[in-house]
Amino acid sequence: MNNTEQVSSASDSSLQNSQLKTNNSRLINAWAFYDWANSVYPLVITSTIFPIYFNSITSTENSDIITFFGHDFVNTALYSYALSFSFLIIALISPILSGIADYKGNKKSFMKFFCYLGAVSCSSMCFFDSSNLWLGLTSMILASIGFSGSLIFYNAYLPEITTPDNFDRVSAKGFSLGYIGSSLLLIFNLTMILYPEIYGITDDSFPARFSFVLVGVWWVGFAQITFKYLPEGSVEHELKENILSKGYGELKRVWNELVHQLNLKTYLFAFFFYNMGVQTVMYAAVLFGDKELKLESGQLITSILIIQFIAIGGAYLFSNLSDKFGNIKALTWSVLIWIGICIAAYFVYEANEFYMLAAMVGLVMGGIQSLSRSTYAKFLPKDREQNAYFSFFDITEKLAIVLEMFCFGLIEDITGDMRNSVIALTLFFVVGLILLLRVKVQDSMIEDLNIR
Repeated sequence: MNNTEQVSSASDSSLQNSQLKTNNSRLINAWAFYDWANSVYPLVITSTIFPIYFNSITSTENSDIITFFGHDFVNTALYSYALSFSFLIIALISPILSGIADYKGNKKSFMKFFCYLGAVSCSSMCFFDSSNLWLGLTSMILASIGFSGSLIFYNAYLPEITTPDNFDRVSAKGFSLGYIGSSLLLIFNLTMILYPEIYGITDDSFPARFSFVLVGVWWVGFAQITFKYLPEGSVEHELKENILSKGYGELKRVWNELVHQLNLKTYLFAFFFYNMGVQTVMYAAVLFGDKELKLESGQLITSILIIQFIAIGGAYLFSNLSDKFGNIKALTWSVLIWIGICIAAYFVYEANEFYMLAAMVGLVMGGIQSLSRSTYAKFLPKDREQNAYFSFFDITEKLAIVLEMFCFGLIEDITGDMRNSVIALTLFFVVGLILLLRVKVQDSMIEDLNIR
């Protein structure tokens, strides 16, 4: 290595060390901005426009049954199965991904790959119509894998960029930016759908299909801000064994260590159950409003916007509640509200009732997501590799979605009524609540992390 290369290498190392400095405002802002970039996917693709478009493409006036690979399905049940399958894939491959990233020191490269996979898959949905159901489902599955895969590495940066006392605030900042950014794009898409004549649009399907392209462009474009400032990552250990066995071996090690960390284990089980309910509401709310309440597209998107804007305040509200009363109590109150929401949803039949329910969902949606991530980070042992624990957390989340989305679709498939699937959500929230109440926090954690 010549002198120029040595100087360059030293400069790069110095820059990375500077970037890795905890509580660096520029680095925190860049990290949080990825929520701004990627949150258009869960809002536009999984929560609003794509479910409505999918339902319209796969339904007729007389039937919602579609044939796929020689089998008949209720269209919304098939949608749930496809999402469940996508999360099963990411749950299976994430240990391998985390292992490679840890031992090659290229965490950001993997985050980029999944970001681009998700964005391109979203854009490809614009070619989906009634003649190519396979394309719509394949694009949906790949987009879901891209979104979830990038979050594995995104979440793992949290304990590297800030200290435990700021986890709640930084986590809430990311979710809030996500709610704001995604809402802006959704509002623009909504104007195209409701007032296509303003844009000279004559094809009724064009606004929805073009919105899928905009999601991909928005996601990739704003993600460059995050990628510019986040460090690549460092090599933690020399790789001495097969990367396949290493990835799953790390998960086994974490599971074995949880035997001696009863509170963390109990919290993870609680998260597993109540997260099943939260994620299903996110993915199925529009399908419920469209199919059960027969709401117009504009009404459905309006309800989601209500959720988005109230969720911004909800994320900070529960962050402040956690500061005053502790994370576990704040999460407990949130789950109690979720139980009430699920019970009320069974009896909702009017648009105004759906709007009121959406407002309540918004209040607790941002809070429970933000606090769940930061509470887990606070519980992590300081003398262990954080990436392995975050990989375990991500898999717990994905398996919860796999199970609940499959159950949600199966119950509707069997009974023919999506309301019965909603009642099943209540049970999962109740189990999560019982487990949360069993989490015991040590005095030292109350003093140092305010996690009571």
